[in-house]
Amino acid sequence: MTRRPLLLGAGVAALAGAAGMGLGLWRHRLGAEPADTSALFQLVLERPEGGMLALASLRGKPLLLNFWATWCPPCIRELPELNRFQRQHRAAGWTVLALAVDSPGPVREFLAKLPLEMPVVLAGLPGAELARTLGNDQGGLPFSVMLDAAGRVRHRKLGQTSYTELDAWARKIQA
Repeated sequence: MTRRPLLLGAGVAALAGAAGMGLGLWRHRLGAEPADTSALFQLVLERPEGGMLALASLRGKPLLLNFWATWCPPCIRELPELNRFQRQHRAAGWTVLALAVDSPGPVREFLAKLPLEMPVVLAGLPGAELARTLGNDQGGLPFSVMLDAAGRVRHRKLGQTSYTELDAWARKIQA
């Protein structure tokens, strides 16, 4: 067997592999990879004010998840924007759920100073793993995920969001 067909086959395989990796990276960057949200709706998380929130109660509604922490300056800066989104879109069925990837004490102290209209739950370190399953490969904060009423991830963003951006996402989903 000559080397030419072997080299040609190896070249075609390498090109196909590179194309597949490129497509995968492009889809991931755009947030097009499907995420399994079934585990999300099985969670029951503690509320800072006491009691528990069963995320199953949020199934079937459009949902904006925001992973944040009290020690994260961009997280703190975006909370008023998220609160505004909750206030403006509640009538359309939207819920913003703030998942604090933090210790309970600092979250309770923070909320005593800045009460929020949206539900807040204590996700702790397991919240970081949940964020990873929803597409936050880097593990950074803040991280927002918008799901449609069917529970499909429609938008993801690592970094600070704004009301204008969130409103545009919601309008695309509702269109």
